[in-house]
Amino acid sequence: MEHAIYPSLAGKRVVITGGGTGIGAALVTGFAGQGAKVFFLDIAEAESRALEASLKDSAFPPVFLPCNLMDLDALSATFARIHESAGTVDVLINNAANDDRHALADVSPTYWDERMAVNLRHQFFCAQAVAPGMREQGRGAIINFGSISWHLGLPNLTLYMTAKAAIEGLTHGLARDLGAHGVRVNCILPGAIRTPRQTRLWHNPEEEANILSSQCLPKRIEPHDVAAMALFLASDSAAMCTGRNYYVDAGWLGA
Repeated sequence: MEHAIYPSLAGKRVVITGGGTGIGAALVTGFAGQGAKVFFLDIAEAESRALEASLKDSAFPPVFLPCNLMDLDALSATFARIHESAGTVDVLINNAANDDRHALADVSPTYWDERMAVNLRHQFFCAQAVAPGMREQGRGAIINFGSISWHLGLPNLTLYMTAKAAIEGLTHGLARDLGAHGVRVNCILPGAIRTPRQTRLWHNPEEEANILSSQCLPKRIEPHDVAAMALFLASDSAAMCTGRNYYVDAGWLGA
């Protein structure tokens, strides 16, 4: 595993949602390794506490804040707490999501609302929470997480893909609205990432073989590969990158 060092990230205040496991844990680890002041939100308390403990020797040990992002009052209170204790957020990483499978006939209005809340709605309201401070200081970076899934049209993921498609529109809209204030907004679209959850639930040997045969690069993508893209986009090296989608998919789309 190799990450470039971005001096511009040292000391930056970074908020990462869904930071306790999988890609999120790699993001927390990556930004902590840059000397950033990381706050990460999650509902997976045991895993998040373990990650927090494993990074206690960082220049600025990451801080875990339990938060259910589907609860907008809790979300607002958590961001207020971060601002009170640390000041303006410099980088927001909207990573949290849930890709539970579902059949078309089984979707109820309640389930629809839940899927939109867990995969889409919080990205807007997290951005809304950090935008005033970013505008005031005249700089900031917001990185939303989309997915390759809707571009491929995968089965039993209609609601997840609906939310992820909307996130690309959200990214372009926020980039336009905030660009005049020096705030950059981009979207990362991961491919098939080898996380413990994906391996446990979906990526059996047959599916793994299918993934590898579909990619241009016949090698599994790891969470730290996605973190590498996020570090670049959050840094001053990406100073003129905004309103764009960045794929980390080993060339699956269009292969």
